Formats: sequence, structure tokens, C-alpha cells
Amino acid sequence: MANKTARLLISCPDTRGIIAAVTGFVAQHNGNVLEADQHTDTQQGEFLMRLEIEIDGFNLSQENFDALWSPLAKQYDMRWKIHWSSAVKRMAILVTKESHCLSDLLWRWKSGELNVDIPFISSNHETLREQAQAAGLTFHHLPITPTNKTVQEGQLRTLMQEAHVDFIVLARYMQILSPDFVASYPERIINIHHSFLPAFAGPRPYHHAFERGVKIIGATSHYVTNDLDEGPIITQSTMPVDHRDTVEDLIRKGRDLEKVVLSAAVRLHDEDQILVCKNKTVVFD
Repeated sequence: MANKTARLLISCPDTRGIIAAVTGFVAQHNGNVLEADQHTDTQQGEFLMRLEIEIDGFNLSQENFDALWSPLAKQYDMRWKIHWSSAVKRMAILVTKESHCLSDLLWRWKSGELNVDIPFISSNHETLREQAQAAGLTFHHLPITPTNKTVQEGQLRTLMQEAHVDFIVLARYMQILSPDFVASYPERIINIHHSFLPAFAGPRPYHHAFERGVKIIGATSHYVTNDLDEGPIITQSTMPVDHRDTVEDLIRKGRDLEKVVLSAAVRLHDEDQILVCKNKTVVFD
């Protein structure tokens, strides 16, 4: 069985002594560091660190950690968060009609590869209801019309709050979220798209790519921001293609990339292996 741990993520202005101060604090409270990774962004002057601490023997807990850690965090002007492995994250999935990313996420969830709870799946269409319910999950159909977008997002936000959702995955959810909604979940909404953007934007990117004779296709998963498809990138992958590939081949290969790249990003987020620095990510994988 995996060790019960606490994962501590830190970002702060770079200065001398941070690593010694952090590891000294852990040692002072009888903690055993199982993993430690750090990175300094010299351009931004930012220090980023991830520690995984064994809980057995550690004399701090969810109840008293914040109060005892806060003086050190304040001293170094840290932005930080800690996740205790006993608290399984709750992941809501938003979909539209395409099923490939949802199918992959559900397979990995059922197999135990993704250690999350899925309180519900929501869609603006009924298309994937049967797939969600076959997995034993609640499905919410929240249709969108030209006049009800604000109301629909309000309903969705209520569902998120009632289900205590920790983060959201857009598994080919073909809707643009409002700035207000995005602001409610900073660095907690994960999206997937083909890597042709912005060169082949629009509803038929693979057709446009085929017409241009592309030699490589790809997929990108990123955090959602108000800048459409320009949020901090988490994972990417590419695949070579050539003149023998049809449009259908490009679409098929693209879907394979999308589902693998999205699931990898979800795993990294769930395991607290990502820190955002400006509009970039540091991924401690």
C-alpha cells in the first residue's frame, strides 16, 4: 500500500536559505521527506518547490499545520498549499458530444489509475448520458441556448458547490466558460485541444491541416484562463503523419493523442505535481 503523505507546494521570491528553512521545519516536527523537488525561474526570480512528507510519525495534521507553518510562509512571502492524501480530490467532468476523452478518463478511474472521486458528469447535450450512467455516475443535462448562458453557468456553479468539487475537467466540452466562472476555479479547470491552434482554428482543424499537408499533429492540455486556449500548458504530445494519411486518419490519431494527453494532465494535477509561474507551469513528474 502507498504511504499516507502530505504534499506541500511552495512558490515565493527566490532567496537564500529557503530549502534549509523548509526541510528544517519538517524535521523539527518529526517529518520524513519522501520526495523533494525544486526549481528556480531565474527570469522571474521565483523559487518553486514540492515536498512529499510521510504522515506516519509527523506530529502535524490537517488541524494544526496551517497555524504552525504560517509564520515561516510569511517570512519568505510564500504562496503555498498542502494536500493530505487521505482527502481524495473530487473531479467534475464536462462534456458535449465526443466520447473519446471521457471514455479514457472513466477507464483510468475504474482501474484505479486516477485516484479521484467523480461526483457527476455534466453536458449541454444528452449524447453521453448512457455512458455516464453505465459507469454508475450522475449525469446532469444543462442545455445552452443563445439566451440562457448565464443561467446555465449559474446552475453548473451550484452543482459544483453542492458536490464540493475540487477541480474540473473539460473532456471536449465545446463551450467557452465566462470570466466569472473561470475566476471561481483558478488553476483548477483543465482543458484539452489539438495543437494546431491558432494556425487551424475553427470547427474543422484536421481538414484544414490535411489541405496544408502537415507532417505532425499534436494535442495540448492546459489550465483554463480568460485568454482562450492560452492558459498555462500542462502536457503536450505529437505524432508524425504523412501524405498517406487521410483526414479520417488525422482525426483518429488526434483523438488518441487528446485522450492520453488529457489523462496525463489530470493525473499530474491530482498528484499535486504542478506549480504555475506566471503563464507557465513547472511540472515535477
